[in-house]
Amino acid sequence: MSIAPTLQKYLDQNVTYELIPHEPTFSSMHTAEACHVSGDGLAKGIVLRRNGGYMLAVLPSTHRIDLERMKRELDDEDVEMASEQEIEQLFPDCETGALPPFGSLYHLPTIVDDSLTQDERIVFDAQCHDEAIRMTFRDFQFLEHPRIGHFARPC
Repeated sequence: MSIAPTLQKYLDQNVTYELIPHEPTFSSMHTAEACHVSGDGLAKGIVLRRNGGYMLAVLPSTHRIDLERMKRELDDEDVEMASEQEIEQLFPDCETGALPPFGSLYHLPTIVDDSLTQDERIVFDAQCHDEAIRMTFRDFQFLEHPRIGHFARPC
């Protein structure tokens, strides 16, 4: 599988980005190595269930969500991780574990951990395990308009 046409068209029409083909990887650590970036520079998406809906949290691959911090960030006690089945239904054109940071393409709000805003560039899975995308964080922010928060902590 490669980058889905919806994401590719969206990016092609709006920003400059680099597609990084690599050997198939199935962990963030291996993807970062294959793309020659630090683990802190590789973003991952986590789907959260919130008040009967969903949202996409984006954080460095070297971090994990602190749900208590997220609940405080959102001022909402009803936040939990979505199941694999829910994720597959919400992101049907993505391979499991290869979500792009564009919740808006799937009608989901997106929140980004502030640690990702410190780098000029962002790298993330291109909806598959053998390609990644590199673009400026500024362009990502321009396209996605994510909420910025502080909810991740190093693994």
